[in-house]
Amino acid sequence: MIENAGFKLVRLRIMGASPKTLQIMAERADGSMDVEGCSQLSHALLDFIEAENPIEGDYELEVSSPGIDRPLTRISDFTRWKGHEAKIELTAPLEGRKRFRGRLEGLDGNDVVITAQNQRIQFPFRTVHEAKLVLTDKLIQEDLKARKGAGTPARAGATN
Repeated sequence: MIENAGFKLVRLRIMGASPKTLQIMAERADGSMDVEGCSQLSHALLDFIEAENPIEGDYELEVSSPGIDRPLTRISDFTRWKGHEAKIELTAPLEGRKRFRGRLEGLDGNDVVITAQNQRIQFPFRTVHEAKLVLTDKLIQEDLKARKGAGTPARAGATN
């Protein structure tokens, strides 16, 4: 349904107890997302939810952009954001550690590769519990450049 509305799903989460929050983080095919896009997707989701009733109980819908320091949820994200700094938490320890912070080096097959403390570290994508970009000057400059090229006003993220 999200793809049919012209967006790509970045993350879907159900959080909290009562009322629950259904968090949808999405972007357009070009990686952009603005308030108008959040509103458009929110209305499409509300129509779908009203017709299909996919979740039991009361909940609030939150639609947002991934923001500059976005979560890395798809295997392709680790290639797309190569060269940027990321925080990564694994599902199980690797050499005694579950948390890493380093520069994304891309993929080796289905393994994520980073450089942290001058060491190359590699682990299977399936072992990534959570990952997100770290807000750096380089990341901000790339975001500003992309927005300027797309003619979009600079915003760190949009929520509706």
